[in-house]
Amino acid sequence: MKKQSNLSRLMGYAGGHKILTYLSWVLSVMSALLALVPFWYIWRIIHDILEVYPDFSQAGNVTGYGWSAVLFSVISIVVYIAALMCSHLSAFRVASNIRKELMRHITALPLGVTEKYGSGKLRRIVNSSAAATETYLAHRLPDKAGAIATPIGLLFLLLAFDRRLGLLSLVPVVLGFLIMMKMTGKDMEKRMEQYQNALADMSNEAVEYVRGVPVVKTFGQTIFSFKRFKNAIDNYETWVIAYTKGLRLPMMFYTTAINGVFAFLIAGGILFTRGGVTNELLLNLIFYIVITPVIGTTLTKIMFMSEDAMIVGDAINRIDEVLNEKPLSESRVNNIPKDNGVTLEHISYSYDGEKNALNDVSLSIKPGQTVALVGASGSGKTTLANIITRFFDPQKGRVLIGNIDIRDIPKETLMNNVSFVFQNSRLIKSSISENVRMAKPNATREEIAHALEAAQCLDIIEKLPNGIDTVVGAKGVYLSGGEQQRIAIARAILKNAPILILDEATAFADPDNEVRVQQALSELSKGKTVIMIAHRLSSITDADRIYVLQDGEIVESGTHSELIERNGIFTKMWKNYSEAAEWKITKEVNS
Repeated sequence: MKKQSNLSRLMGYAGGHKILTYLSWVLSVMSALLALVPFWYIWRIIHDILEVYPDFSQAGNVTGYGWSAVLFSVISIVVYIAALMCSHLSAFRVASNIRKELMRHITALPLGVTEKYGSGKLRRIVNSSAAATETYLAHRLPDKAGAIATPIGLLFLLLAFDRRLGLLSLVPVVLGFLIMMKMTGKDMEKRMEQYQNALADMSNEAVEYVRGVPVVKTFGQTIFSFKRFKNAIDNYETWVIAYTKGLRLPMMFYTTAINGVFAFLIAGGILFTRGGVTNELLLNLIFYIVITPVIGTTLTKIMFMSEDAMIVGDAINRIDEVLNEKPLSESRVNNIPKDNGVTLEHISYSYDGEKNALNDVSLSIKPGQTVALVGASGSGKTTLANIITRFFDPQKGRVLIGNIDIRDIPKETLMNNVSFVFQNSRLIKSSISENVRMAKPNATREEIAHALEAAQCLDIIEKLPNGIDTVVGAKGVYLSGGEQQRIAIARAILKNAPILILDEATAFADPDNEVRVQQALSELSKGKTVIMIAHRLSSITDADRIYVLQDGEIVESGTHSELIERNGIFTKMWKNYSEAAEWKITKEVNS
C-alpha cells in the first residue's frame, strides 16, 4: 500500500476547508507574479530618464509608471492577504481536528501507554506537533507556491532585457541552490528528528521536575538531585552547539553566494563595456542590480520551507506514533460480574518487551477479603494493581472478576465495580464538591456531604472559605497531600464500588492526617474486596492475606503471623521496618 504524503494526511483533517488550502496557493502565485510587475515599470522609468538625460522635464511618463508600480504592489499585497486568510482558515481547522482526534484517542488508550510517553511528551505532541502543521499550512505552503512562481517570473525578466547579464545573475543562484540542497538533504531530516527528540525529552523531564519541586524544597536539594532533567538539558545543549557548528561553514558559503550576485554583475558590466558604455547596457545593468536581491530572498524562503517541511513531517510521525497505539478492546456484551472476587491466572507483563515486570503471577482473592501486596520498589506491586483495574492488559494470562474475564466486561461496568486511591491523588481545579462528584455525576449535595464526613474531611471543609463549594488551586486555597488524599477517599466512598485498590494511600500523610486517612479507609473498606499496596507494614497486619513480590513473582504468601513464623523475606522486611520505626520514635523523643 502506497504511503500517503504529508499533505494528503493533513488534508484528511481539513474536511470542507480543503478547497481553501488550494485556493490560497492560486492566490499566492497570483500575488508573486503581480509583485514582479512593478519591476517592469521601474525598468520603464529608468529607460525614460536615460533617454531624456539631462533634460528630465521631458520624461512625462515617469509619474504614471510610478503610480502603476505602486498600484500593482498594493494589489499584490491584497491578494497575498486573501491567500493567507484562506490558508489560515483551513490550517486552524486541520490543527483543531488533529488535537481533537489525538485527545479522543489518548482518552481511549490504557493508562500504561500514557505513562510510557509521559505527560510532558504527550502534551508536546498534542500542542506543538499540531501547531507545526498549522504553521506549515497557514504560511509555508502558500509561500512555497509563491516562491515557485517567483523564479519563473524572474527568469523571464532576467532573460528578457539582456541575456548576458541575466545568465550571470543565475550563476550565484545555482551555487546557492546547490549549497542549500546540501544543507536540507537526508542528513538534515535525521538531525531534525534528533532535535525534536531532544526537545521532547527536555519538555517531559521539565514537567516531572516541576512536579517534584516540593520534594526539592523540603529536603533542601538542588537541581542536580534531578539528574534526568539536567542530563536532558545538557544533551540538548550539546546537540544544538554541534548542529550549529556543523552548519556554520555551508551557511557562510550560501550567504556569500546569494549576496555575491552584485560581484558577477559588476564584473560583467566591466567586461561588456570595454567597447564603450551604451544607454541600453547601463539601463539593464541598473535594472539587474535593483531586481537581483529578490533572488536571494526567494532562495532563503525556499530553504526555510524545506526545513519546515521536515518539521511537519516529524510532527506527523509523532502524531501517528500516538494514533497507532491500540486502545483496549471493548466488550459488546454487558457481562456483569456475579461477585467481587478477583482471580489472576498466570499473568505476565513487560514494559519494554525484554524484562518481565510480572512473571507468571497467579492468585485468588475471595469476595470481601482484604489482601496486601508488599515488596521492594520495582517488584511489580503497582503493575499488578494496574492490570487488575485494566489500565493495561497483560501479555499473557487473564484477570477475572466474578469469574468473568475483565476483557469481556464493558469499560463502564468494570469502572463501576472498581475504585482506587493512588499514593499521590490529584484534584482538578474545581470545587471540593465537583472533585468528589466525579465518582458519581448525579450525586446530590447530601450524598457528597455524607461521603466527606465518612472520609474524615469535616475539619478540612470547616476551614475553607466557601465550604464544599471552595475551588481548590484558586486564590491561594491549596490542600496538603494528606488532605487531598482524604478528598480522594471521599470520592471513592461516594462511588461505593465493591472492589477497592489502595496504592500507598497514606504515603503523603503527616502523622495527624495518617490517623484520619486510616479511619477514612476503614469506613471505605467495609464489605469490600480490598487490595492494598503498602510500604508501611504496620497498616497490613490485619490483612486476610499478604503477598510478597520480588522481581515480578510472588515468593511468599500468608497471614502476617504465618509469614513471621516462616522467617523468610517478609520477616526480614518486618524487622527492617520495625527498626526504622523504633529509630524514628527514639529520635523524636530525644529531640
